[in-house]
Amino acid sequence: MIELSALAQLAQAHPGALAHPVAPVRIAGTRHDLDAEPMVMGVVNLSRDSTYRDSVAVSVRSAVRRARVMRAQGAGLIDVGAESTTARASRRSAQEQVRALVPVIEELSAEGIPTSVEAYSTELVAAGLAAGASVVNLTGSADLEAIYEVVAGHGAAVVICFVPGTNVREAAEVTLEGDPIPGLVDYFGSRLEHARSRGVTEVIIDPGLGFHYDNLMDPLTRARHQAQVLVSSFRLRTLGAPICQALPHAFDLFEEEFRGAEGFFAVLASLARVNVMRTHEVARVAAVLRAMDALAVDPG
Repeated sequence: MIELSALAQLAQAHPGALAHPVAPVRIAGTRHDLDAEPMVMGVVNLSRDSTYRDSVAVSVRSAVRRARVMRAQGAGLIDVGAESTTARASRRSAQEQVRALVPVIEELSAEGIPTSVEAYSTELVAAGLAAGASVVNLTGSADLEAIYEVVAGHGAAVVICFVPGTNVREAAEVTLEGDPIPGLVDYFGSRLEHARSRGVTEVIIDPGLGFHYDNLMDPLTRARHQAQVLVSSFRLRTLGAPICQALPHAFDLFEEEFRGAEGFFAVLASLARVNVMRTHEVARVAAVLRAMDALAVDPG
């Protein structure tokens, strides 16, 4: 059971981390203090292989409609992807992804809806930013020099995801024994330095809770790992960059109530001072954040 005493001990074991400042981020020309107001990132999937069926858009019209609804529900950013990250999903070439993504991003950008393009190739990054995306959700670790050059040239922001291989679709494992946070601090420390050295100034980090890992196939093991990393997110604040977390949906725990799962995990994320919450359930998560703010407890 998650208990207040355990959360208090976790915070006390890492003094200063909760209050450590993180840099504001400029997205689509607007400066966001993500500590003062966390951002909800809505998800539009253009791949029919995506496991969260309610996020799948079957056409440009469907994708734009879904993005408009999420924007109205409180999403500050819409993340658009054309290839599922699940292990058994079919793979699409960069050209196929460009053809799927560009019309959606162009239409949303024309309406003033900030968009993020999920990408791991230079070609797709360049096409997404040229179409009007203001953020790259970077799910790969290859060709980083070229990718960062394109991002810097557009003055865009980048979400650097935890990627054990060359992209998150490759078979990979995470460390389950012991404390996972020091390894994440080392991983992101070097990648933040690299991105900034290439002129990328607007950076967010994502520990990769939403991706497939070979040793997290058991649903309960996966959910426990996700919860552990989620409540410890505040410890990554020492890197000075805002933190994005994909909110789990833990179907085996929530079953027919799975659509409420991301709202539950949003509570943990809020307590851990996560700055950007990537979710399929924008309305539920936005409501949770409003409630957490309105019902703040006076420590005195």
